[in-house]
Amino acid sequence: MEHQRPHTFHIPVMGLAYTIDTPLKVAPYGIDSVVSIIEDHLIEQMREVICNNESLAYHRIDLSEPDFRARRITAYLNLLSSVVAKKVKALKAEDFDRGLNIRQYFEMLPDNSALRKMYHLMLVSEGETRLEYENILRNKITAGRIDVNIMTKLDKINYDHDGNELPVEYSDALSALRGFAHSDLDSSIVFSAGLNPRLFSYCESFTDFFPDSTGYIKKKIILKVSDYRSALIQGKYLAKKGLWISEFRIESGINCGGHAFISNGIPMGPILEEFKLKRNELYEQLFTECKDGLHQAGRLPFLYEPDIKISAQGGIGTSEENDFLRDYYQLDATGWGSPFLLVPEATNVDRDTLEKLIAARKEDYYLSHASPLGVPFSNLRTSSSEEQRKNRITKGRPGSPCYKGFLSMDKEFTAKPICTASREYQKMKIDQLKSTIQSQERLDYEIARVTEKDCLCEGLGASALLKNNAKLSHKLSAVTICPGPNLAYFTGTFSLKQMVDHIYGRLDILNGLIRPNIFINELHLYIDYLKKELEDKFIELNTKKISHFELFKSNLLKGIEYYEGLFLKMKYGGMRHNFEIQLKELRRSLDILPIPKQPFLQS
Repeated sequence: MEHQRPHTFHIPVMGLAYTIDTPLKVAPYGIDSVVSIIEDHLIEQMREVICNNESLAYHRIDLSEPDFRARRITAYLNLLSSVVAKKVKALKAEDFDRGLNIRQYFEMLPDNSALRKMYHLMLVSEGETRLEYENILRNKITAGRIDVNIMTKLDKINYDHDGNELPVEYSDALSALRGFAHSDLDSSIVFSAGLNPRLFSYCESFTDFFPDSTGYIKKKIILKVSDYRSALIQGKYLAKKGLWISEFRIESGINCGGHAFISNGIPMGPILEEFKLKRNELYEQLFTECKDGLHQAGRLPFLYEPDIKISAQGGIGTSEENDFLRDYYQLDATGWGSPFLLVPEATNVDRDTLEKLIAARKEDYYLSHASPLGVPFSNLRTSSSEEQRKNRITKGRPGSPCYKGFLSMDKEFTAKPICTASREYQKMKIDQLKSTIQSQERLDYEIARVTEKDCLCEGLGASALLKNNAKLSHKLSAVTICPGPNLAYFTGTFSLKQMVDHIYGRLDILNGLIRPNIFINELHLYIDYLKKELEDKFIELNTKKISHFELFKSNLLKGIEYYEGLFLKMKYGGMRHNFEIQLKELRRSLDILPIPKQPFLQS
C-alpha cells in the first residue's frame, strides 16, 4: 500500500515540453509532476541539455539504431531519475540552519502535514531533542514522483528507411510505453484522450504493471477521464487483463489547457458528485475483475487491497476552491497546471512567450481549431506560432513543413497518412475547395477552417529549446502555448514557493480581476461554446446535430440545478459569493438560447 504523498496536488503534463524536465525542479521538494514522452526527438535534445548541465557523458541514440524511439525515452527517464536522486541526497545533507533547499522542502508542505509541524517544533528545540527531530525529518524526505503521459490518440504507425511499414509495436504510443516500461522509474503512466485497445493491451507485455511477490506494483496506471462512464469502461477493459488503475484523474472538459474534450457539456460538479457516490461501487467492480484477470493470466495475486485514488484538475484558481473540492468530493489530490507556466523555476516557458502570458488579457485565451486531431485546442492569440501561421497565409503559403509527423493521420489525398497542418495537405485541400464551392463567402469560411490548423509537433516543443539555448529543430522558433482560460486571473511571474503557498492558502497571488468561482467559470465557457456553435452560419444542422445541441443544453440546465442544491451545502464564503445570482443569470441566458427544431443544410 502506497504511503501518503508529501503534497496534496500534482503538476499535470503541459504540452510536449512545458513540463518535460519539471521533475528535476520540483521532485526534490516532494512534488509530483508529469512528463510527456511522445516526442522522442525533443526528449533526445533535452537529454543532451541535462547531461551537459550535470557534467555527465552524453551518447546520442541515433535514428538509425534499432528501436531508437523507445531507447531514447528509457535513457531520458533514467537520467531524470538519477539526477533527482542526486538532488534529494544533496538536500538531505544540508544543514538545517543554513541549507535553503532543506528548509524550503518542509516550509512548502501543507499546513496540516505532520512533518511540517515537526519541522516547526525542531526550529524551537535545542540540544539532543533538536538533533533527534533533524534525523527524523531527514529520513522522512520523499522525492516527488516522475510520472509520464501518453495521449492515446497519438499512435501513428511508423515506417523504416525504405518506406516499409514497421510492426505495430513500433507505433508512436507503443514505443513510448515500452520506453517507460524499461525505465528504472517507480511511478505512473497517465493515459489521456480515451481508450486505445492495442496500447492498453500492450501493458500486458511488461511485468512491472502487475503485482510483484510482495504485492507491490512498480509501474502504475493513471487514467485521465472526463466522466464516470468513461472511467468505468476503460477501467474494466484494463482490469479484465489484471491491470490495476491506481488513480482516476477527472479533468474539466473545457476549463483546461491543451486539448479540450468537451463531449456533451456535463459540468464538472455533477461528474465529481457521481464519482463520490459511486466510488465504492467502482472499486468493488474493478477489484473483482482485476483479481480474476490476474488469475486467468497466471499472474501473482494481490496480497492486500490496492488503493484507487481520485483527483480532479482544470480551472482551480484559489486555495478555497482547492479545499472545497478535496473536502466535499473527498478527493485525494488536485491538479494545478496552467498557473505553473508563470513559475520559471518549474516549467519551460521562453522569455518572449512568458512576457506574452503576463500581458495577456482574458480575451486572448480562446478555444481554437488549431489541432490536426480535430479536437478543440486551448490557444493564446498573441503567441508567435499564431503570428507565424498568419504570415504564411498572407504570403500565399499556408501550412507548415512537416518534419516529425506525430499527427500524420489523414489519408484523404494520399495513401500514406499526412498531417492536416502540413503545407502539402493544405494546398491540396484548398485546391479541392476552390474547385467545388461556388459561394465566395462559404469558400473563405472553409479555407479559414483548413488554414487554422497549426504544427503542434514543433510549436509545443520550441519553448524548452529556446529557454535552454538548445539547437532549434529546423530553425523553427515559433512557440505554441496552450494555457487554460483560468490563467487570465494570474499576472506576473512567481517563485515555486509563492505558487505552492497560494495553493495552500498562505498567500494570494491573483491579479485582482473579478473571478467567478471554478463552477461558474466552467458554465460560462460551456454556454459560450454552445452559442458559438449555434451561431456558425455554415453549420449543417441535421437531426443528429440538433439532438446533440438539445442534450448539451439539457445537461447544462441540469448542472445549474445541481449547483443550486450545492449552494446550500457550501461552507466557504468566497465560493458562495454571488453564486446564486450568477446561476440565475446563466439559467436565463440558456433559457433564451434557441435550438433549431428542424434540420437544414446551408449551401
